[in-house]
Amino acid sequence: MSQRQPVHTDFLAGERGTLRKKWKGKFPVALIFPNRYPLAVSNLGFQLVYHLANSLPDVVCERFCYEPGGLKPVSLESGRPLADFPVLLCSMSFEQDFINLVAMLAAGNVAPFAQDRGDAKCRPGQPLVIAGGVATFINPEPLAPYVDLFVAGEAEPVLGQLLEYLVDNLAQASRPQLLADLAGQLPGLYVPRFYEIEYGERGKIVGFAPLAGIPARVQRLFSPAPPIAGHSTLLSADAEFADLFLAELGRGCSRGCRFCAAGFVYRPPRLWQAESILAALAARPKEINRVGLLGMEMAKVDDLTRVADFLLSEGCALSFSSLRADAISAELCSLLQRSNLKSAAIAPDGGSERLRGVINKGISEEDVLLAAEALVRAGIYHLKLYFMIGLPTETEEDLEELLSLTAKVRAVLLAVGRPQGRLSNITLSVNSFVPKAWTPFQFHPFATPAELKNKIKFLKKGLVGQHNVRLMVDKPVNAFYQAVLARGDRRVGLALATMLSTNCNWRQAMRVNGISPEDYAMRQREGDELFPWDIIDHGIDKRYLWAEYQRALAGKSTPRCDTEHCKRCGVCR
Repeated sequence: MSQRQPVHTDFLAGERGTLRKKWKGKFPVALIFPNRYPLAVSNLGFQLVYHLANSLPDVVCERFCYEPGGLKPVSLESGRPLADFPVLLCSMSFEQDFINLVAMLAAGNVAPFAQDRGDAKCRPGQPLVIAGGVATFINPEPLAPYVDLFVAGEAEPVLGQLLEYLVDNLAQASRPQLLADLAGQLPGLYVPRFYEIEYGERGKIVGFAPLAGIPARVQRLFSPAPPIAGHSTLLSADAEFADLFLAELGRGCSRGCRFCAAGFVYRPPRLWQAESILAALAARPKEINRVGLLGMEMAKVDDLTRVADFLLSEGCALSFSSLRADAISAELCSLLQRSNLKSAAIAPDGGSERLRGVINKGISEEDVLLAAEALVRAGIYHLKLYFMIGLPTETEEDLEELLSLTAKVRAVLLAVGRPQGRLSNITLSVNSFVPKAWTPFQFHPFATPAELKNKIKFLKKGLVGQHNVRLMVDKPVNAFYQAVLARGDRRVGLALATMLSTNCNWRQAMRVNGISPEDYAMRQREGDELFPWDIIDHGIDKRYLWAEYQRALAGKSTPRCDTEHCKRCGVCR
């Protein structure tokens, strides 16, 4: 067993010291986040699973992060190798991390393919590989060849029971029997080996049939409102957000933006009560005065005001990813000023008023301009504007309006900043739209890379002479790869192993596996087509998603979720 010392020192609730538990008499579990260390350890979902696992008296859980270059993964706590653990929990947030997980298994002397780990009892070296996280319950199928068991949905309702069952039974049962017992006894568990998939042409699935006694679809799990909102339990001096205490304001979103998978797979939307959020903020280490709020785009203005008042009274500074343009209050702006925050972001997403109607964004040009003015008056020097290109029905006129809106925001910033003797900057962050499963746009084709490149050239040309405006764009080919994974099935998953074993790029790997990436990313879907991700049951009626897609093409908006009265999408029935 490796005697390597821990490579990082974390502290819990501000108290320094290792979080390593002694292994003697404990059931060892590895928690894998297939991204690099600084980002991984700050991830709130990763911390939540780590805390839940280590709260069980018989379990010791240690963390693993992705090390590029084929380095053997070792745990952050004790430096033990991955092959020492009989159970691997894999937390997946992004499709782009799928290949990192396959690479970590191979580098850790664990057979990447589930079928190669055999049917004997699970043990170190041939562990039980369990995956969860939002990327997997949106669409688990690209990882199906590698994973023994998926947790479909949020971890809190089932993870404790799952681990307790494994503590009692892992050493006694064969892998097939163990998986069959788990699938039959606990909710929300998807075992890929128990489903036969029938494929058609052009990336289509004809059907999937479960073995006897296995549910036809796996019902997704979601958590009720907690007494204390989810918050940071681990802070690391080496992490990307070393001195930032994170707290979530809720899960899901009631806005119903048609491109946003999180807004649909986290339904019903749950906003935590202000008291729950304040209780989480009160749990922060007293020496930490920077607070990051997750979910500010969906929070109620009244709740944000209460949170802002609390943070002001505690002398805390605020950090956030982006703000909803129509949810900026005087109290929030006061907090921004006190926080000495110099950068903020708002996300119009659609470049034109018409396009924001297509995507059901629900904010107007006036909202954006008023938000920009409020933010710069609050001391913001750098304003980020998030847009997407390649959205359904997008035209050159929509791109022209995006440029016009940017010019109007710039004029507002100049009008406010010049009398104060400062000049604010604007960054346009423009990303290619990727159709996601479980959204109304899951039926829509991904734009071709050539089309997206032409749109980027149009924007670059239109910004010539716009001083203090910087354009940041993703590479359309990267978005193309993401679109293939987002709509992928098990055949697409097989290409991940080919990429690693032959050191080829993703296009070459898919050709080797007889896959046309265009068929997955750029093919128009019909309302009655069977999708790989339909094996997970989110409670959403596909007919509703198709109807929403048609409303989008017609430019019609849809009211936000009303969980007390609305039954349209099917989740609340």
